[in-house]
Amino acid sequence: MEAPQRCWRRYSGLVLLFKILGTLWGAQAGPISYSIPEELDKGSFVGNISKDLGLEPRELAERGVRIVSRGRTQLFALNLGSGSLVTAGRIDREELCAQSARCLVSFNILVEDKLNLYPIEVEILDINDNTPQFLREELEVKILENAAPSSRFPLMEVCDPDVGMNSLQGFKLSGNRHFSVDVPTKAHGPKYPELVLDGALDREGEAIYHLVLTAMDGGDPVRSGVARILVTVLDVNDNAPVFTQPVYSVSVPENLPVGTPVLSVNATDQDEGVHAEVTYSFVRITEKISKIFCLNVLTGEISTSASLDYEDSSFYELDVEARDRPGLQDRAKVLITVLDVNDNVPEVVVTSGSRSVAESTPPGTVIALFQVYDQDSGLNGLVTCSISRSQPFELEKSVDNYYRLVTN
Repeated sequence: MEAPQRCWRRYSGLVLLFKILGTLWGAQAGPISYSIPEELDKGSFVGNISKDLGLEPRELAERGVRIVSRGRTQLFALNLGSGSLVTAGRIDREELCAQSARCLVSFNILVEDKLNLYPIEVEILDINDNTPQFLREELEVKILENAAPSSRFPLMEVCDPDVGMNSLQGFKLSGNRHFSVDVPTKAHGPKYPELVLDGALDREGEAIYHLVLTAMDGGDPVRSGVARILVTVLDVNDNAPVFTQPVYSVSVPENLPVGTPVLSVNATDQDEGVHAEVTYSFVRITEKISKIFCLNVLTGEISTSASLDYEDSSFYELDVEARDRPGLQDRAKVLITVLDVNDNVPEVVVTSGSRSVAESTPPGTVIALFQVYDQDSGLNGLVTCSISRSQPFELEKSVDNYYRLVTN
């Protein structure tokens, strides 16, 4: 009699294993996908989640259907009455995804009674809700009267957080015969227009130019921002400062104390007196970077003014300008690589589980579902999950970084 019972237990265990694998395969099918425009009101319809799960609306509550993933789950909620996935508040695409070409919010939905996980993917679509904005509305540009035609002079940064045709598309400069505007090619992020000299200047003929620069997006209707530019024509200075090297590179750990020098740039000028006095400044730098690094205008020393975070940004490219009096300049690039430090510990989040297990519980029974993660990157972010072999349990890998605790 004992032998048939052992066979029956093995058969039951295999059946349970196949059921678990079937559940896992169902959870690993392609994600359920929706798309909505940004800035919808709280409670706006996203998708018929009960229909897409193959359930009746009333079954959502009966079967313990809920959102379980960490992070951005507060953006959405389940309407258990209608069976719908709805917004939990207004969603700002630019705040969520900056200027990424696609803005996808991914999370999982758990059907509690079967411990089934269903990946959900919601694409947030851009609307033209932002106007191109200059970092500064007024700017003075100083140009030597002997500057060669086609010379370029950086203007203020222009930002439009929207994407696609709703983002910044072009510029228009008020009518004049000496200047035009051009923008170096850059696929994403802020645009840095440059003033281009189209013809020779004569300070004695005209020493000041008042220009108006308009930035326009491609929305319908078009949104635009305006900045005023004062061009001052200067007398000649024979020699420009020259950096000792065109590119400066350095690597620093992310836990570098605030105020620590990173590196120093250096430029020399062959002129004498005030024409040889060199000052340093950042050019074409974003507001975010300007809050992280500071530059000593007299010594060229670059130091940190805020904490570095490898998880936020691992690389910075800065443009530095050396300028003498009254205004000749040279430029160099500074490349700063932030090295990851193992400053985050792995975390375990129990999604669902039982507090007690009956002694007669058959092998392969799912006891708990949990997630492990580490915010570090590379080897520092790899997490190994295991339990003592002396315990009557074992771990099974589920979707993504989820694990199941089962009896063995």
